[in-house]
Amino acid sequence: MDEDSFDSRQPESVAAVLKVFAILQALAEKNETGISELSMRLAMPKATIYRFLQTMKTLGYVRQELHSEGYGLTMKMFELGTKALQYPDLVELAKAHMQRLSDATGETVHLGMLIDSEIIYVHKVDSRHMLGMYSRVGRRAPLHCTAIGKVLMAWEPPGRRDHILTGCDFKRFREKTITTRPGYDVELERTLAQGFGEDREEFDDHIRCVAIPIFDRLNQVVAGMSVSFPTFRYDVAREPELVGMLRDASRDISSQLGCTSFPLDPVMVSPQARHRSLPPGGAAR
Repeated sequence: MDEDSFDSRQPESVAAVLKVFAILQALAEKNETGISELSMRLAMPKATIYRFLQTMKTLGYVRQELHSEGYGLTMKMFELGTKALQYPDLVELAKAHMQRLSDATGETVHLGMLIDSEIIYVHKVDSRHMLGMYSRVGRRAPLHCTAIGKVLMAWEPPGRRDHILTGCDFKRFREKTITTRPGYDVELERTLAQGFGEDREEFDDHIRCVAIPIFDRLNQVVAGMSVSFPTFRYDVAREPELVGMLRDASRDISSQLGCTSFPLDPVMVSPQARHRSLPPGGAAR
């Protein structure tokens, strides 16, 4: 998009808005970008870029790096973005649970939500170890090869799941990545049956993740929470303990979002109902 197309096709005020958002999008894609690079990428004069950046800097949405003279977005942009969350309190509700999970495991904990046909990390607690999973808040990741992506899809109604996955290209990231829709459907059935999602070195080499869904008052999945391990620190024998901690955290967060019948809890059957369901002869099998 060049300078002439901004000005010739739109009123001046609209063209200015388009320029501002083009600059913001460019800064979102690459942090610490200089005026010359922005000018080339956006086909705008340097003077125009500079003028808008200074205004956005004054308003607190853009920062300038002293050592490189590059520009980047500030946390004020993230704060603005969180206002668009369907459940703006979700991150606050999850923070303490995520910190406890990280303290208990020593590993990286993520909170992710659906955006288009991908997930986006909306909160993160870093591992206490030097070697852990690379990620950042605001980063997008695929649905088909992440533990959070799997729990977001496994509890979706079939029609909505089909609609979302039309935008999924099932790209191969690693040797173990699931690359077909039939294969992914089988994985989602497994996820649903066991009550948690797994990434078994499917997105990043030597990284395993376990995730649990979070539900709202309608028992619909609104987010996923995961713990990520380097494979050499992942203890399969302790997986039930890990899943239990994730489930407890999700139960509490979901409850605070209005969920009154937590879908991951076993169905409680009364003795009367159990007696009525027994086969002839009265003996359970």
